[in-house]
Amino acid sequence: MNGAVAFTDDSLNPVVRGFWHLPENANGDGLVLTHGAGSDCNAPLLVALSLTFAERGYVVLRCDLPFRQKKRFGPPSFGNGELDRAGLANAVTVLRKNVAGRIFLGGHSYGGRQATMLGADEPELVAGLLLLSYPLHPPRKPEQLRTKHFPNLHTSSLFVQGTRDPFGSVEEMTEALRLIPAKNELMVVEGAGHDLGFKGKERAAQFPGMVLAKFQAMFG
Repeated sequence: MNGAVAFTDDSLNPVVRGFWHLPENANGDGLVLTHGAGSDCNAPLLVALSLTFAERGYVVLRCDLPFRQKKRFGPPSFGNGELDRAGLANAVTVLRKNVAGRIFLGGHSYGGRQATMLGADEPELVAGLLLLSYPLHPPRKPEQLRTKHFPNLHTSSLFVQGTRDPFGSVEEMTEALRLIPAKNELMVVEGAGHDLGFKGKERAAQFPGMVLAKFQAMFG
């Protein structure tokens, strides 16, 4: 099966809460996938990617970050990042109990940023990162770069960025990724904004398959 199965592990602190996507023919690998600052794990982008990866054999744990578990709406509070990274580390722990192969960690926007920071702190935690619309800087504030940890990121990473993303242009991302010593690639999505084509009822039908193909080409 590859439908969503609700899951909670409250034996861990922070709690891990989300949904499993369990493939019919598992390939041995797994992916933790999480959301941005204004969303949750039910974001259509995450659901579509989870289904697509599960169809190709990945066990996917699509989860809510700790800040979202505490409040249904609104962005994380200042200084919440450490707790959210601990939540991601716990999600990796849960997935590792259910997957014999490689573990990957992915996130959209804020979730992806926390994944890179966790990877910089714990380089052996996962085999690779999938980073959707990395928030390189706040809109219209290109001087406020979120790259301080990039020189310490030794985890291979696939960045996916739209050409109309106000949080970082393709040119800005290309320059920033030179700071990362580990293998990394930038997948450019023409005409897409920060939502990568998943806004309101709009769905970029071909996008999940394109990401999967790029991901598998990079990580094998």
